[in-house]
Amino acid sequence: GVLLLLCTGFSLLMSNTISGEWYRSLWNTNTFSLLNLPHSPLKWINDFLMAFFFLFAGMEIKRELVCGELSGFKKAILPFGAALGGMVVPALIFLSFNIGSGFTHGWGIPTATDIAFSLGIASLLGKRVPTSLKIFLMALAIIDDLGAIIVIALFYGGKVETIYFVMSAVLYGLLWLCNYVRLKPGIIQLAISLLLWYSILNSGIEASITGVLVAFAMPVNSLPRLEKIIHGVVNFFILPVFALANTAILIPADISISLNNTIALGVMAGLVIGKPVGIFLFSRVLVALNIAKLPCQVHWRQFLGMGTLAGIGFTMSIFTTMLAFSSELYRDVAKISILTSMLLTLSISWIYFLIIGPTTGRKAAPLSMPNIQSEIAVG
Repeated sequence: GVLLLLCTGFSLLMSNTISGEWYRSLWNTNTFSLLNLPHSPLKWINDFLMAFFFLFAGMEIKRELVCGELSGFKKAILPFGAALGGMVVPALIFLSFNIGSGFTHGWGIPTATDIAFSLGIASLLGKRVPTSLKIFLMALAIIDDLGAIIVIALFYGGKVETIYFVMSAVLYGLLWLCNYVRLKPGIIQLAISLLLWYSILNSGIEASITGVLVAFAMPVNSLPRLEKIIHGVVNFFILPVFALANTAILIPADISISLNNTIALGVMAGLVIGKPVGIFLFSRVLVALNIAKLPCQVHWRQFLGMGTLAGIGFTMSIFTTMLAFSSELYRDVAKISILTSMLLTLSISWIYFLIIGPTTGRKAAPLSMPNIQSEIAVG
């Protein structure tokens, strides 16, 4: 999380200095034009490198669904319900600001939670955020990532090219066949995965989604080793480069004009207000109906605070912005609002937990939960 903040700060600084025009154009220079491949550094980062981020996220999601905190109905129902509320309400808030405009396609922007930042802040708050609540936040963020991936795949693709789509289906079937015959992950799966990425890139579907498809086709017992291999590359190279390239924004002299745009208002209200409200209300209903229970030793006041932490959207929100709008002006407005929302949410969450203190909530049956120190360390 700290590294992403530093890269974001550096990129914003460079974009708004004398050399800003050169820096901003650097990422959009048409460098490649062969074989229908991405044509600029920005496209290579968002279409190719981010596929590895989605691969990492996909492996994490599959592990939790098969043998982790989301592997059973009773374990999964509350984080699934909370994540659904945390996506539906922000989307509705964004649409309420933008109905009748040409910006409704951006409804997916405020629906995402950044797992690195949210867990990082939760860990810095120490005992004020119970361990069980941190684990719940991790589960919610994982489901949120899955929801964001589904939204991107269904709503932010282009016109589907039949030939490449069929080719993608065949290649993906081969990946599952490798899993079925228990072929150890290696050069064959790598070659098929690269061909799959190329065919999806040209099929009209968002190419980075390839990472999730590959992760889901991997045998479960190989996931820990593969996660360990790409963990450092994703968190210390790909995400920082993503931040550098996608926050090259020219901030206007009067920033209030940008923030008074319906895109900005929808994004900020969705993340800062919609996220915690949606998570809290949907969870409250599930608990009231006795379908789910709060995590062990968690009070509703703490749960609401956790909802504010989930309102920190960065990576997936910016990624969705790049797909939702083709105009650089609208992209920059959305990005500025995402960064502003992050600062507001960080401040609100920090102050809120300082005020309520490390209170003890109701006792509940203890949940079987994994060690999350490695997850929090990412932030």
